[in-house]
Amino acid sequence: MIIDLGLIDYEDCYKIQRDMVQRRKLCEIDDTLILAEHNSVFTIGRSGRKDNLVVDENYLCARGIKVLNVDRGGDITFHGKGQLVVYPIVLLKDKWRDLHAYMYNLESVAIKLIDRYLLNPERCIGRTGVWVSGKKVASIGVGVSNWVTYHGLSININLDLEFFNMIYPCGMRDVKMTSLSQLIGKDISVEDIKDCVVSDFENVFNFGGVDFAPTEAPEMKS
Repeated sequence: MIIDLGLIDYEDCYKIQRDMVQRRKLCEIDDTLILAEHNSVFTIGRSGRKDNLVVDENYLCARGIKVLNVDRGGDITFHGKGQLVVYPIVLLKDKWRDLHAYMYNLESVAIKLIDRYLLNPERCIGRTGVWVSGKKVASIGVGVSNWVTYHGLSININLDLEFFNMIYPCGMRDVKMTSLSQLIGKDISVEDIKDCVVSDFENVFNFGGVDFAPTEAPEMKS
């Protein structure tokens, strides 16, 4: 199942994720991909530290930009318009039961997408994500509950990279971020690449027979 939430606040999307995780545990739904863009927000993962935010939080608050502590792996990152975030709700039990393999596969999805543009995407030993010419273009932070995954993969398409100057991305001071548009020297939209991302997920994860069809947000259980 593919669910395209479009532009949605991070917290609203998180509630949908958690609801679908519970449904997946109960086998009420199949493995699902949630596609989304978020309004500007900084999130700090379980191993993150607030001192990796290098601007005053009050400065962000005055501009309506939140800083949220979340239950994914990793440190601090930014989500905003022009970044595609893909949240797989996948039951790993009876498939891999291997989180390292799962994260490797998420990287493979981003690599396949970026390789379409002949950009020579790479992994970086000891660091998750995908890189081109020493700059990071895709980030990964996952959560797992009873072997059902949530959180996931973010790919910078045409977002404002200046927001990353407000943090040490992923808690690393030497990381420089980039976007697909910047790398190819041409503006490209999130909508332009959604079909490709879904196809790459099908190929890497062998979902098979999943057609991209945007739907409305699922109804939340009370």
